[in-house]
Amino acid sequence: MKKYFLFDELGTNFRREIIGGVTTFLAMAYILAVNPFMLSEAGMDKGAVFVATALAAIVGSLIMGILAKFPIALAPGMGLNAFFAYTVVGAYGIPWQTGLTGVFFSGIIFILLSLTGIRETIINAIPQQLKYAVSAGIGLFIAFIGLRGSGIVVADQSTFVTLGDFTQGSVLLAIFGIVLAVIFLTKKVSGGIFFTIIITAAVGMLTGVIDTPKTIVSSIPSVAPTFGVALDPIFHDFGSLLNMKFLIVVLTFLFVDFFDTAGTLMAVAGKAGLIRKDGTMPRAGRALMADALGTTIGSIFGTSTTTAYVESTSGVAAGARSGFSSVIVAILFAISLFFFPLLDVLTSSVTAPALVMVGVLMASALRLIEWNNFEIAVPAFLTFFMMPLSSSIASGIAVGFIFYPITMLLAGRRKEVHPLMYVMFFVFLAYFIWVR
Repeated sequence: MKKYFLFDELGTNFRREIIGGVTTFLAMAYILAVNPFMLSEAGMDKGAVFVATALAAIVGSLIMGILAKFPIALAPGMGLNAFFAYTVVGAYGIPWQTGLTGVFFSGIIFILLSLTGIRETIINAIPQQLKYAVSAGIGLFIAFIGLRGSGIVVADQSTFVTLGDFTQGSVLLAIFGIVLAVIFLTKKVSGGIFFTIIITAAVGMLTGVIDTPKTIVSSIPSVAPTFGVALDPIFHDFGSLLNMKFLIVVLTFLFVDFFDTAGTLMAVAGKAGLIRKDGTMPRAGRALMADALGTTIGSIFGTSTTTAYVESTSGVAAGARSGFSSVIVAILFAISLFFFPLLDVLTSSVTAPALVMVGVLMASALRLIEWNNFEIAVPAFLTFFMMPLSSSIASGIAVGFIFYPITMLLAGRRKEVHPLMYVMFFVFLAYFIWVR
């Protein structure tokens, strides 16, 4: 097993991979509670969606870990579940059953693109400078998510954002966790982020900020209300799919997941030191296929688009370097099916310290950007700056990739731009005009 997962080559061991896998799981386990709630707003059975969410994470993470051998976990993505519930079903009036069909079609397209190698070619065509910007941008984005979710940063009508109420127990707990994480990481404690999450959760329960679970084990809800529903319109009412709204739904799922996953893969692989000197990713095709299969299978179970999680960087920071950590994540998602009541312990206050610290670590990529070259600085700056401002990894990538060929052309460096970057320029432009 050590040989298969390249432990010696990556300089890792079972202990580091297990700690990294547990850390990643704890950082992303909130999706088991959030996703069922959001999709239930669209009329879906909450219990069935909970099981579908766990199963999609298990399948996606196993494929990523065993075939692609990356320390990257997958699960139904935040943002896309909101689009599903509040736009597809809420605004467009499309039944949730047909919405799942849209997710299924986007997954099939993912698979076709992955089999042809197009997705891998696109990712490898992205210039290294923009990859650094993407990594830093995701760091800023997830740090902001951590601060916002814990209440350290809140909305404000005058300044848009401001500091929250530091007298609230949940905010103080998050601050405690951040301070503890800083101490651990400054002292270079192995698994510092993992221990921060454990200690913060324990302190939260002791102080009453986090409720102590009343029930430890519960039966697994039935997935029957959602399983296979995505396929029903294809066989029984295909005509309902032949309209512009459904096309927009499929394209949006396809577009957002495509570039969110691309950015996450580059960021996590870069943080783990898995990017080659020429800027390409080893086994990128397999990693992309894991995402494609996770989305397709997840839609059949009954959940929105499955994607690679930026929270995987917390596991990398805790020591994970191989796909074995993703296998650990899958195992923990399987176990969580029996312990749903315990998920309430993993509040934003507990996960915020991990997200903030990972943001600090990922922002270090900014030092590698050629800031003295204005034609590079502009698209790089817009890429990482727009991610937290737009609350979207895909939008940050889009803005930066639109400006990159423009500034390079103006600087007389058009031959250095990969032809696919010109293609993506028009694709992103169309995205903002007709879809976004």
